[in-house]
Amino acid sequence: MNRDDLLRELTALDFVAVDLNLYLNTHPMDCEAVQEFNRVIHKAGQLRDMYEKAYGPLTANRASECPWQWFEDPWPWQSCFNFYLPREECR
Repeated sequence: MNRDDLLRELTALDFVAVDLNLYLNTHPMDCEAVQEFNRVIHKAGQLRDMYEKAYGPLTANRASECPWQWFEDPWPWQSCFNFYLPREECR
């Protein structure tokens, strides 16, 4: 997978995780939903690790190497990070 594919898949999995989290807040005894939540979290963790090994940390709390990598582009608010805005240089 390339960078954009990883980000798209990770964004989708993170959305599903939040949605399942909200559902489980009101349906805590739904064991199938708990299993699906755990599957989604596990898969998202794998993709996050894959992304970060190739492109650097996605959040500051996962930046732990020297030199500090969190300052590297693109930032989430830049258009080149967004899948739906026209591509342009980040720098």
